[in-house]
This record gives sequence, structure tokens and C-alpha cells, in this order.
Amino acid sequence: MDHKQILQAMSGLMAGMFVAILAGTVVANALPRIIADLGASQSSYTWVVTSELLAMTATVPLWGKLSDLYNKKLLLQLSLGMFVVGSLLAGFSHEVGLLIFSRVVQGIGAGGLTALAQVVMAAIIPPRQLGKYAGIFGAVFAVGTVAGPLIGGVLVDTSWLGWRWCFFIGVPFALLGIVLLQRTLKLPTVRREVKIDFLGAFLIVAGVCALLIWTSLAGHQFDWASWQTAALTGGGVLLLVAAVFVEGRVPEPIIPLTIFRNRTVTLTTVASLLVGVAMFGGTVFLSQYFQIALGKSPTVAGLMSLPMILGLLVSSTVAGQIISKTGKWKAYLVAGAVIMTAGLGLLATIDADTHFGLLSLYMAVLGVGVGMLMQNLVLAAQNDVPATELGAATSVLSFFRSMGGTIGTSALGAVLANRVATEMTNGMKAAGMPVPPGGGGDSSVPDVAKLPAPLREIVENAYGLATADLFLLAAPFAALALVAVVFIKEKPLKTTSGMERLAEEAGAAEVVGAGAVPADAAAKDKPVGDEGQDGGSRSAAATPVG
Repeated sequence: MDHKQILQAMSGLMAGMFVAILAGTVVANALPRIIADLGASQSSYTWVVTSELLAMTATVPLWGKLSDLYNKKLLLQLSLGMFVVGSLLAGFSHEVGLLIFSRVVQGIGAGGLTALAQVVMAAIIPPRQLGKYAGIFGAVFAVGTVAGPLIGGVLVDTSWLGWRWCFFIGVPFALLGIVLLQRTLKLPTVRREVKIDFLGAFLIVAGVCALLIWTSLAGHQFDWASWQTAALTGGGVLLLVAAVFVEGRVPEPIIPLTIFRNRTVTLTTVASLLVGVAMFGGTVFLSQYFQIALGKSPTVAGLMSLPMILGLLVSSTVAGQIISKTGKWKAYLVAGAVIMTAGLGLLATIDADTHFGLLSLYMAVLGVGVGMLMQNLVLAAQNDVPATELGAATSVLSFFRSMGGTIGTSALGAVLANRVATEMTNGMKAAGMPVPPGGGGDSSVPDVAKLPAPLREIVENAYGLATADLFLLAAPFAALALVAVVFIKEKPLKTTSGMERLAEEAGAAEVVGAGAVPADAAAKDKPVGDEGQDGGSRSAAATPVG
């Protein structure tokens, strides 16, 4: 594929990625209004937020494995279709149970988009050229992240639209993505005789969900040291141990354990997990810091995160272009991990009085580090695995990054709540104010605009100090990611795409020992026909193979 064809094929991928990002960011500002309109509780608020994240994280490995077995374009269109169904159900919800179910459906679709977009990129673009296209992903990420909260605020505040349009707005983009994929993405259909490992899939999903539910609810719905914690962690670990046992004994495992024999995959997976903890765990609370500690509106808070997004966009684009020209990539991984650690360390010095100029600089440093590190971890892993395992390797990295983000967000959220309560109690005592029986803070998030001036200052100071603590705790995880990156061995970037490598590997398997691999057996894994302009694939009978 030439540059023009690749850009055309990427148009559908970018529309799908934009939908996935917009879904998470556009709803954030609307959730308080949604929960109030549906008459739901704070517990329901938590489940509306976590249900999509749980479904997305748990299903990423399944989508990745399916992409190694079935038509990638069809799977992408299926994930977009599920997202459309989930969005429509959410928009028409009149009770919170249906809303939570619709978010699960949305999450399953988003899991497919998260895993498959990078898999398809690797299939059509050689690793040596992949870096130059990373900037497009960065641009879509930036636009979706910045525009989401702004669009959500406008929709909620517009009386003739309302919060339901926060869900409806993604539907046209998803439908556009399905059409563009059908018209522009041409991938060979691979026919393989396989048996899906349903037991392994169930054990993985159940085990991961148990652990993610624990990290999402512990410290809020029940104590970290409680019987609920013992039940969820014990059950989750047992399910995952059983999954490992099953995955090691089936011919087509959901997560091939053999890929962890590859040093690059193992180290990039560890680094992705740590990056997820550090980046998501630290930055997810920045919007709350802007609104409570600095007293900004939701719309202004969305704009204040722009320096970090711009830093990410610029660094990922520039580093990608240089990597494509030189073929050298490890230096950018190491530099990204160093800069990310430094950015988190700088943000650990903020408080309620930090000037926005200085804050912008700190966020830009963090964004530059993340932009150089995150996407290139995927590049390093994709470059060092057989083409038949591209989907599994890519989805494993996405899965562990999402898992790290969920764990980091939950654990650091509990730290934030405890530190805020402590600081408010101390501040109220110092100001001579009466302290409530339960301490200076509770589980609700205060509206600083409605607080009296003395108490507002105490609240702002408490959230400023507590947010700085989160970045201080996140920095060591970034430092550990740096250690993992240092031990990754740099290998030359391949100059053939995933589809070309797949054909080469199938041809090599056919040639190696004519008696060892029958030609008809090798042909089962070979492309049997390119998809035509109408997206349909020629049948095996019409296209001779081997």
C-alpha cells in the first residue's frame, strides 16, 4: 500500500478511535446531571463510570486473539456496531439499570476498537514506517480528549438537547467509521480451522472483572481490609490461575503464554502496566484539581489540560518521524520514561496557589514523556513477534496498560480521599471551626462555589496538597517503567508489513520439510483472496491456493 492508500485506510480507523475517546470524555461532565435525572444513588454513579472500563479492559485480549483468527475489518465493524447499539440504549435509558447495561455494551465495543486499531495498523504498515503515522493517532487523541468535555458541557447546558445527546453524538461518527472501513480497508481473508477456547475466555474475563471490581469499589463501598476484599481478590486470583492452567493446554489460547518467552514482549508488557498506573492514576484527577483547588468551571478545566495533550501530540509525531528515518527507537523509549518520571516529580510540587504558567510547563513535560514512550512500546513489541501473534501481542500490551490505569485510579483515588479528609480536619481545627463527627471530609465532592470563603480556602488547599501527593506516589512507577525499558534489546525495525510477513511465514512453513508440513495444511493459514471494492472476499473455491 502506498502513502495515499494507507491514509485512506486509516480514515475509518481514526473515526472509530475518535468515537472511543469521545465516549469517555463527553460523558464526564454530564454524569452528575444524568444520575440526578434518573434518581440514582452515588453507588450507581460509580457503576456507570466503572462498567464501561471493566468491559473494555476485560475484552481487549479476546478481540486481539480473534483478530489473529478472523477478518480484522469485519471485527472492527462489529465493534463499532456494538458501540452504536450501546450508545442508543444509553441515550434512551429511563432507569439506571439499563444505563449501566448499555455502558457494558459500549465498553465491549470500545475494547474492540482499542485492540484492533493498532493491530490493523501493524498489518498494513511496516514497523520502520509506523512511526510517521503515530502523529495522526496523537492528533485524534488530542482532539477527542479536549473537545469531549467542551461538547459535553454545551450539550448538558442546552435545554433543547440535554444529556442524552452525549450518547447520541457518537453514533454518526461510528456509522461513518463502518462505511469508511468498508470502502477503504482492503485486507486478505485468512481461513483457519480453529477451535475457540471459550473456557479460557470465561476464566480470564471473570478473573479480571473480580480484581477490577475490587480496585474500583474498595475504599468506597467497603474497606480495603474486609471480607469483600478477601472474596474478590481470592476469587479473582483463583480464576486467573485456572485460566493459566487452561491456556497452557489448548491449541488456540486466548493469550498465548509462549509470547512471554519473548524478552521484548515481557518487558514492554511490564512497562505498559507501570505506565498505566503512573499516567492514568496521576492525571485522571487533574480535572478535579482544576475545578476544586483552582475553582475553574468544567469547560475551563477541559482547556487547562491542553498543554499536556499538545506535548503528547508534538513528541509522538516528531519521535515517530525520526524513528521512521533512522530506524533507531530505544533511545526514545528511555528518554520518554526519564521525561515522564521528571514530569510526575514536578507535578508533585503543585498546590492550590501554583501559577498556571508553571503548571502548564509541568504538564507539557509529562505529555512529552508519555508521547515518546507509550506508542513506541507497542512498536517495539510488534516488531519482535511473528505476524501470526501480532494481535495477541498488541492486545496484551493494551490490556495491561488499561489494567494498570484502573488499579492506579482506584488506589490513588482512595489515597486522595484520605488525604483530603486529613487536611480538611487539620485546616478546620487551625481556623477554629467545629469539625464534624466523621472528620473534615466525606465521600461527596464539594461545590466550592457554594462554600463560605474561609471553608472554601481550606477545601482548595486540601485538594491541592492531596493531588500533589498522587503525583509523588505515581513517580516511582514511572521510574520502574524506565528500569524495564533499559533492559529491552534494540532490534532493527522490519521493513515489511504484517500482511507481507504473514505470507512469508506461511510460505516458509510450507517449504520447511515437505513431509513435515503438508502443502494443504500450510494453505489453511494463507490469505485466500483480497477483498474487492465491495468488501466481499472471493471464496477459496474461486481462488486456487498453494
